[in-house]
Amino acid sequence: MFKTFVNAWRVPELRKKILYTLLLLAIFRFGAFITAPGVDATLLSQITSTNSLISTVNIITGGAFSNLSIFAMSISPYITASIIIQLLTFAIPALENISKDGENGRKKISAYTRYTAVILAAVEAFALYLTYRGQGVFLSSGWSSFLFILSLTAGSSLLMWIGEQISSRGIGNGISLLIFAGIVSGLPSTVRYLWSLIIVDGAFSVGGLITAIAVVIGAIILVAGVVWVTEAERRVSVQYAKRVVGRKMYGGQSTYIPMKLNMASVMPVIFAMSFMQFPAMIMQLINSDIANGTGFWAGLYKVFAFTSIDWSSAAASEMWTFGLIHIVIYLALIVAFTFFYTVAMAFNTYEVSENLRKSGGFIPGVRAGKPTKEYLDSILNNITLFGAIFLAIIAVLPILTSFAGLKISFGGTAILIVVGVALESIKQLESQMLTRHYKGFLD
Repeated sequence: MFKTFVNAWRVPELRKKILYTLLLLAIFRFGAFITAPGVDATLLSQITSTNSLISTVNIITGGAFSNLSIFAMSISPYITASIIIQLLTFAIPALENISKDGENGRKKISAYTRYTAVILAAVEAFALYLTYRGQGVFLSSGWSSFLFILSLTAGSSLLMWIGEQISSRGIGNGISLLIFAGIVSGLPSTVRYLWSLIIVDGAFSVGGLITAIAVVIGAIILVAGVVWVTEAERRVSVQYAKRVVGRKMYGGQSTYIPMKLNMASVMPVIFAMSFMQFPAMIMQLINSDIANGTGFWAGLYKVFAFTSIDWSSAAASEMWTFGLIHIVIYLALIVAFTFFYTVAMAFNTYEVSENLRKSGGFIPGVRAGKPTKEYLDSILNNITLFGAIFLAIIAVLPILTSFAGLKISFGGTAILIVVGVALESIKQLESQMLTRHYKGFLD
């Protein structure tokens, strides 16, 4: 990986892309420390320091959420908007026809996604204002509250633009890299926390050392597992029939169809994290004091907003009840989004089977056409189920560590996203270097 980066740095064109990407990521990290106008930063720090579960929300914002900075919402409105537009594309025939209209259709869908993201950002910023208003975080109301909502909406829109610029003019997927930068920025605080477990009040703690070693070993095992699942693939053998064209014979060679064990990568986890925040945001808009209420709707709010609620003063039984329900829904969403993303976007078995039939290819022992599609469907369902379960287990680890009293933001979800984005970016660098090599050869 490091060798690829060094080789890419030697190429002037790729070096400019890398520097451009790093510059935009630096702007993102700088904005994460700019507190939104009208916020009492001292009181906010006292509130967030007592909440051990808020670190889960902070994963994709790089600490911006706990600081209520201008980038507090990160790109979650854009992710939620993408989910909504994709679902509507399957439900509304007019949108489906637009999406199939080539490059022009993709531009229109992207524009609809941006408009929806800005609207969701404004709604989410207003919900965030209502959430913290009751805790006295804001210095005054009126005009300053409008500036707060406007700042967060503008900040989320700016990150959306930065992500698109990185994707088009930089290296890697812009949205994924923004989340990557936010997560990596929390690594030093995790190291300091592990050190605080070892040295307690200036004294060496054996129990803390064992805990820190266990966390490091667990992280190494997680990284190895994520790399293995990300790189693993099921290879389906394909044979091409021999055919004579004129005096030449074509075909007859053997190849395979690579089917990744985790085709969806980290997207289902990111989708599920954003989707869990949406119902809580709507309920917060309807009733600003719902977090302190009782009854069905208050309980439903606590389930969806579980990771952003301070449970320090609540009963342990109440925290565990809402926490377990939250975990079950979260896991179900990850599994559902994994199948949705894989089947709808990553691998179309019908297109693959049709392409094989038209090119004279076939899977040994399987007839061309519908039987090939059914055979690929069965393989796809099996490997997708394994990938979904793996993602679900990894994603729930940060919540379980919070239950155990460990304030580690660099948990399973973080490792999954960091490793996935790093591998994806390196592969893109390698492909661009390979393309440049062939261009030079042909020239």
